[in-house]
Amino acid sequence: MITASTPRPVATTPKALLKVNDLNVYYGESHILRNVDLVIPEGEMVCLIGRNGVGKTTLLKTVIGLLQQKSGSIFYQDHELLLQPPYRRARQGIGYVSQGRDIIPQLTVRENLLLGMEALPGGLAKNRHIDPIVFDLFPILEKFLGRKGGDLSGGQQQQLAIARAMLGKPKLLLLDEPTEGIQPSIILDIERAVQRIMKETGISVLLVEQHLHFVRQSSFYYAMQRGGIVSSGPTASLSDDIVQEFLTV
Repeated sequence: MITASTPRPVATTPKALLKVNDLNVYYGESHILRNVDLVIPEGEMVCLIGRNGVGKTTLLKTVIGLLQQKSGSIFYQDHELLLQPPYRRARQGIGYVSQGRDIIPQLTVRENLLLGMEALPGGLAKNRHIDPIVFDLFPILEKFLGRKGGDLSGGQQQQLAIARAMLGKPKLLLLDEPTEGIQPSIILDIERAVQRIMKETGISVLLVEQHLHFVRQSSFYYAMQRGGIVSSGPTASLSDDIVQEFLTV
């Protein structure tokens, strides 16, 4: 019972891990991202939705440093990332799984996994032990350690790409269309793995996704159109009208 003399509980808001402010990005003369504002709280999954070609992948590439902004700012753990190259951003705890997965086909599963440890202090020179958590999350990878990455199915390559990113011990994981072109049973495995990663490690996730079931597992959404954020809010408030307008199912 709360009385007049009893201090009332104060609602707390998770601290922002990533803040994107008024971001503008160009490809040559083409204005791709337009005044984008976005916040990723610590320990939360935020989903970025929108039809193909609206700038979602461009935003992720800008956060990881593969593209440079024309104006605006990106703050990660309260530090501006503008002058930081991609490898420094990775070593500060930003993991990136691209839409194309970027598995090196001629390397084995083990060798692809080891590459993820380049993001750790000392890189591969000091880190050669594969954390067994990735085999707990994705058991098929342990069975295929000696198999070449190019011989895996699309779903297995996606699991390998996420596991590789996790071996860099990120605090923020950027996932670009992780369920694209993957059979339904593997989609569910990936969804469960991401939820478990967040629960057990406290990692934050920025998810670009078209699969509605996965989208609804996030706590907050941003919808993009023509390079700008045009709608946002708690995912629980994601109405059918918004889905119809901004999300290709």
